Formats: sequence, C-alpha cells, structure tokens
Amino acid sequence: MKYLNYILIAVGAFVAMYAKTNAEQNQYVLIGGIVVLMIGIYRVAKTVPSKTEREEVENNDDEAL
Repeated sequence: MKYLNYILIAVGAFVAMYAKTNAEQNQYVLIGGIVVLMIGIYRVAKTVPSKTEREEVENNDDEAL
C-alpha cells in the first residue's frame, strides 16, 4: 500500500508534464495529473507524524526508562 502513494506521485507528475509539453495543452489532462499528484503527496504526508506527536512519544519513552 505504501508503494501506491509513490506510484500516484510519479503518474501524476508524468501526466502533468506530458500535458504541459504539447503545443495545444489539454487543460483537463493537466488538472487531472495535478490532482493525482496532490492525492499522492497528501497520502504520504498523512503517514508522517507531526513534531508534537513525535516529542510526546519520545518523552513517554524516556519516562518509562
């Protein structure tokens, strides 16, 4: 499941760049590529813990010792 996020990012970036290179830009393909790219980035960012959560976990681990 983790690799799906990276595949979404790669496909979204490729589609957005492909749509941008043509002389006649297809706006819908460009928007679709950007949407897929942003969904992939969001899914990756969602799995990264926030700084405050990480500090709380580290503090709890230190107190347990």
